[in-house]
Amino acid sequence: MGIPAWVWFTVAAVAGVAGFALLATDRAQRTARNRERRRWAALRGWQFEETDHVLPTRWEAGAIAYYGTGLARDVVAGSTFTADGRRQVYVLDHETGGKVNSVLVGVRCRRVLSVVIELWLSTVPFQRDNDKMPMPDLLGPVGSRYAFVTDVPAARKIITPDLIDAAEEIGGDVTVVWLENDWVLAAAPPNSSPARLERLLRDIGELADVIDPFDPDPSEREEPVAEDDEGGEVYRPSFGRKQP
Repeated sequence: MGIPAWVWFTVAAVAGVAGFALLATDRAQRTARNRERRRWAALRGWQFEETDHVLPTRWEAGAIAYYGTGLARDVVAGSTFTADGRRQVYVLDHETGGKVNSVLVGVRCRRVLSVVIELWLSTVPFQRDNDKMPMPDLLGPVGSRYAFVTDVPAARKIITPDLIDAAEEIGGDVTVVWLENDWVLAAAPPNSSPARLERLLRDIGELADVIDPFDPDPSEREEPVAEDDEGGEVYRPSFGRKQP
């Protein structure tokens, strides 16, 4: 005896309603996250952009190599103070395949490192198949994380006890922290709150201070600055511009 047609119709209708509900929920969450991120940027005096296709191409390692280049959603750009001076920052939702896989937080240094260092949690399946950026060499444990590097001798000089201590403060919800060119970056869980991102920015800033200590010589500054109305330094980023 065959299954009546109305049963199949009912199943299809239920599946359609469920799919619509999931889509509506996802859209509502994205809208709420967009508003929250936008308010946070306004409170900090930072710039906000809903979508940036070029920004993720600035990096190749860490979460970018693992998930793919993708695109940036709900991007916040500006600068913040660390113990060793003001640094450029980015916060963005990293989206690939129509899904946000992580929130990327980046703090820029003044100097370019000659080695890429990735610090992965041991619980993460960090192996990847990426011809453009294959998995670097395993250096070994660094605190609670495993270090993968493109140049072992150079990395050993950078991974000091101070760096290990700073990396340990970042938290077990951050799957990977990596150093690439003149950036220190981290991948936080999707839907991380502004309060969590504020703490992560401070932690990443401390890590940047370790590898890029303050140099009082203004001629070595790499980022242009402008004066605000109160005489302070304000970084004015340009979205979509891939800088060297």
